[in-house]
Amino acid sequence: MSAEVISTLMIITVGEFSVGIIGNAFIVLVNFMNWMKSKKIASIDLILTSLAISRICLMCIIMLDCFMLVLDPDVYETGKQMRIVDFFWTLTNHLSIWFATCLSIFYFLKIANFFHPLFLWMKWRIERAIPGILLVCFAFSVFISLPTAENLDDDFRLCVKGKWKRNLTLRCRVNKAQYASSKVNLNLFTLFPFSVSLVSFLLLILSLRRHSRRMQLNATGCRDPSTDAHMGAMKALISFLLLFIAYYLSFLIATSSYFMPETELAVLIGELIALIYPTSHSFILILGNKKLRQASLRVLCEVAHTLKRRNV
Repeated sequence: MSAEVISTLMIITVGEFSVGIIGNAFIVLVNFMNWMKSKKIASIDLILTSLAISRICLMCIIMLDCFMLVLDPDVYETGKQMRIVDFFWTLTNHLSIWFATCLSIFYFLKIANFFHPLFLWMKWRIERAIPGILLVCFAFSVFISLPTAENLDDDFRLCVKGKWKRNLTLRCRVNKAQYASSKVNLNLFTLFPFSVSLVSFLLLILSLRRHSRRMQLNATGCRDPSTDAHMGAMKALISFLLLFIAYYLSFLIATSSYFMPETELAVLIGELIALIYPTSHSFILILGNKKLRQASLRVLCEVAHTLKRRNV
């Protein structure tokens, strides 16, 4: 792969990383400052803060992997360092997905209108249960990551930079089935939270449909606060689902690069696409949250005012 292609991909990756860090750090900073002022934090702010922190860590791990691949490929020949990277990548990956799923469930329980006893009980308990749910998600992610880091096949990392070696190529061919099986099992764990978010989205559509029919029967119109809340939550959920699908496919590209001729290029492209998910979704969440949106507008006004004064 030419140096120009590598440089271009790295510039784009660094740009995505920088924008993503700014967006997620903004969420953390705003919620932390509000927490310090009021001495308490709302459940939605706790979820958003946890999600933003996990995504900051995830993006840092992805960037570290990119730089090691390009600048210090020899580290791929030692299993210990790569197992550490793979452990934290798996951990932050699962954390960000589970925390996003918690956000989907929270939106569903707080906004949807159903009268089933189980739903009403969960709706009443969700505020107090959020800290415990987040801790369970963290513990579950660690539980998944530990055996994954222990069992990851180092041949994948060796093949990224060593396909030209005859004996190594033979080892890669022999262990393809074992490697593919471990990666499929790893990816299957992320399908469950994705399915939960998808079910939450579908139930929100059902709730909105019932609510719209009720409003039409009462002849009061459809654009009430509840309808707006439904639409806002659905926009956040559908953006998460679409971006997660793109992220999941990019993760498959990066891991399946083991079977591709241009392994290094496949890894870089996969990780470049993977950064779109934590970067874009953070700004979608900022625009969809009234407190964060107002804070961002204040920051933009201050920046514009400062630039105007300097130009004058």
